[in-house]
Amino acid sequence: MAQIKQKRVRLDPQRHPGTGQSDDEGGWDDKLLKAGASLLFSRWSRVLVTLLAALLFMSAMTVNLALSRQWMFGVLCMAVAYLLSRLRGRILTVSLVALSIFVSLRYLYWRVTQTLAFSSPLDMTFGYFLLLAEGYAVVMLLCSYFQTLWPLHRRPVQLPADTSTWPTVDVYIPTFNEPLDVVRQSVLAATLLDWPADKLRVYVLDDGRRDEFRAFCAEAGVDYLTRPDNTFAKAGNLNAALAKTHGEYIAVFDCDHVTTRSFLSICMGWFLKDPKMAMVQTPHVFYSPDPFERNLETFRKVPNEGDLFYGVLQNGNDLWNAAFFCGSCAVLRRSALEDVGGVATESVTEDALTALKMSMKGYNTAYLAIPQAAGLATESLGRHVGQRIRWARGMAEIFRRFNPLLVTGLTLPQRLCYLSAIMHFFFGVPRIVFLVTPMTYLFFGAHVFHASALMVLAYAVPHLVISSIGASRIHGPFRHSFWSEVYETVLAWYVILPALQAVFFPGRKSFNVTSKGGVIRTSFLDWAMARPYIGLLSLNLAGLAVGVVALVRGPGWPEAMSILFNLGWVIYNVMNLSAAAGVASESRQLRLTPRVRIELPAAVRFADGRHVPCRTSDYSQGGLGLTLPDDAPLPQRGEHVVVSVFRDDYEGIFPAEVQVCRGRTLGVSFPALTIDQERDLMRVTFSRADTWMAQWGRYRTDRPLRSLAEVLGVGWRGLIELFRHLFQGGRRRLGRTAVAPAGDLGNRQS
Repeated sequence: MAQIKQKRVRLDPQRHPGTGQSDDEGGWDDKLLKAGASLLFSRWSRVLVTLLAALLFMSAMTVNLALSRQWMFGVLCMAVAYLLSRLRGRILTVSLVALSIFVSLRYLYWRVTQTLAFSSPLDMTFGYFLLLAEGYAVVMLLCSYFQTLWPLHRRPVQLPADTSTWPTVDVYIPTFNEPLDVVRQSVLAATLLDWPADKLRVYVLDDGRRDEFRAFCAEAGVDYLTRPDNTFAKAGNLNAALAKTHGEYIAVFDCDHVTTRSFLSICMGWFLKDPKMAMVQTPHVFYSPDPFERNLETFRKVPNEGDLFYGVLQNGNDLWNAAFFCGSCAVLRRSALEDVGGVATESVTEDALTALKMSMKGYNTAYLAIPQAAGLATESLGRHVGQRIRWARGMAEIFRRFNPLLVTGLTLPQRLCYLSAIMHFFFGVPRIVFLVTPMTYLFFGAHVFHASALMVLAYAVPHLVISSIGASRIHGPFRHSFWSEVYETVLAWYVILPALQAVFFPGRKSFNVTSKGGVIRTSFLDWAMARPYIGLLSLNLAGLAVGVVALVRGPGWPEAMSILFNLGWVIYNVMNLSAAAGVASESRQLRLTPRVRIELPAAVRFADGRHVPCRTSDYSQGGLGLTLPDDAPLPQRGEHVVVSVFRDDYEGIFPAEVQVCRGRTLGVSFPALTIDQERDLMRVTFSRADTWMAQWGRYRTDRPLRSLAEVLGVGWRGLIELFRHLFQGGRRRLGRTAVAPAGDLGNRQS
């Protein structure tokens, strides 16, 4: 190939119109090479090569091997996958994914053609349920590979130097029942955006119609909008504001999301470059732990549930012009939004449907993987589950009314990206099937595989191992192996009915607002949320006991292997269910405003005039952590000081009160800041352009075996924690609520 390209570069059409050189200078050789290259790269040649490769793929995939040969083939495939995973390079990643697809499809083909000769109705019922669950898992694996194999990694476009050419932007901050303390820092941060003041307006959209919010907006210098009713919840709130404002572009932030000053500077360039660009989305990151991270003690150690979507999937969607609108931390073109009828109201996941409608109209969407805002994660498992229930129901509504395979205006890749996102929320059914299937054999002797346990393992182990290696390679630091099973196990029971109901029994449901802010005063087990996990865990532990007893009785070799196979499956289920119970064991959280770790130059001035340079260790909405030099004098608790925090050449000066003095660490609060001082505090902390970039995605690279050990450890601790609560408290105490404010499953907004 390199030789062909070099020959073609030397051709000079001006001197020799036919070949680039005379016949006696080797022209016939060049003619043959040129003809061969044309044939090699012609459309029909590519089609022929693709067909031949597909035939070879299918023939190899459908070959049935004896047990020993299948084990040899499987071990060889796993060895090749391991070697590919240890080497860097895009082509090697593609090769690893191709091998994973081949082995997984080979397993599924074998399942369909060799393992379904059921002998009883019980075998048939559970056997087909398991096959459908496995088919779903393989389809989702293929969709994941399609989305993530070649991510785009878009970069910002520089804005014109002349700010007079920049467009006008309206910033929307919708709120319903959130406390003012949660909303005010988001509003103040929005007023600090680096954008010409005459081209920027900030609007608080208050569906709670509260006088204290109106007064705060007047004090902060932002606009306050409300409406007489709450029709269509957040979507209706945004659409009402759309009719009252006039900016060319609209930036949307959830009321707990705090933006950096550079948000518009990062996003707006793409709109000026591409007149068809309708939406630019940035990641959602959180500076407080969600229930998984807090209760399992994995905050900043293991990627959370949403990191995979914002760290990998959205970049992959962006390659196919299918980046999703996620409801916050995004900018939309007003004309495009009005062209699709405003924010969609046909689904409670109005953001995803709005993006789908824009794609159907031929607009472009984009994703910039640069964190430019951060918010509060849900504090309790109940609130977290309530949020996921709404997402599942909303995506199922989209599937029913705007099926991406049936609507017009989408490209095939766009259809697949949206279909994958929708299908993901039906994971509850197959997850429950996987959790109960081994008990059908241990309790009732049902044979869901018409094959020996060793043959099942010969096909299944390569499929599971190589798909895990492939996923680990692509997901990198944004998803660690085996943690997906924990997340899905926790949510599966709760998302099944809402998703299926939205598809088969549609009807308008009330909107579920995810509450943010609050404390958890005492550790407790959320009995109401944990009850399904405890039931499934008890079922699997009973299956484990039955299997062990059956082994002790000394069965024959084939039966013993079947028992061991199902016992291994049960142990894996027990691990995930114990981890789920651990998530339901709520840890104390007494801090109302989470702290963010950061080191900034600072100084403390005491009442007697002493001035001590120091550095910050962390900050929050209402306070700072400071690290003093070894020779600095230590103030007393309750002493009033003045703290300076520096950002580049800017100094923020804040009157403070000492709350904690421990060693060389000082904790101060700001009990009486003016609105301008609050704004200055935002300027030097939350609104810094680099605030979230330094922390996002900074996890260690995944190692599947290490992740398996971590999940096993989490499961063991969860099991111990469950028994501790059961023996210490009793059921009445377990169900007692300790979260403030109340309403774990969200407050209703009709």
